[in-house]
Amino acid sequence: MTTTLVTGATRGLGKETARQLVAAGHTVWIGARDLDTGRSVADSIGARAVQLDVTDDASVAAAFAVLEAEGGLDVLVNNAGIGKVALNGPEALEVFDTNAVGIVRTTEAALPLLRRSPNPVIVNISSALGSFAANHDPEKPASQYQAIVYGASKAAVSMLTVQYARAVPEVHVVAVEPGYTATEFGGVENPHGRPVEVSAATVVAAAVAGPDGPTGVFLEDGAPLGW
Repeated sequence: MTTTLVTGATRGLGKETARQLVAAGHTVWIGARDLDTGRSVADSIGARAVQLDVTDDASVAAAFAVLEAEGGLDVLVNNAGIGKVALNGPEALEVFDTNAVGIVRTTEAALPLLRRSPNPVIVNISSALGSFAANHDPEKPASQYQAIVYGASKAAVSMLTVQYARAVPEVHVVAVEPGYTATEFGGVENPHGRPVEVSAATVVAAAVAGPDGPTGVFLEDGAPLGW
């Protein structure tokens, strides 16, 4: 069993991923910007909570200091993410700061702990909206949507996955397209939305793959997704 941190895990995909991992017997930390909310969610599913804002260097450092003091970390699930519709500089920077730079912050802080684990894994939640292949495939929902800044930020997530897998070969690093999901973030009325339990299961599968899992790849329902 592993000790796993899931960022942005107070609702939706992150919460369900954490719940499924707990149900499977893993120790799970919920990363939450608001600690009271995080504790409430953690208590409801049998997890633990730590204050973590992926856009705040001090918050990230403090969170991983807590994890180190409490025994370390085996798996990091970089789930925290935001989407903005308006196309202006400040909001574009906000999206990239959370969705891409946030992964750099948490990964860099996690690596000293992950290197001590016998089965270290990083799962980055990406999106087909950041995939050239999916955006040009009329059979893929991504080809029907405009997501200029969000899609670009998720393309960055995929490249971060490749580069970290290359730079830190002792850690398995994968990106996952969890699927269009009926959550508050994905849109509960999304005609392509599937139950959050189904999408979270794909994240959980990548998180528990351990040393036998792939690295440096982008997965959709367990199979490679073209970039």
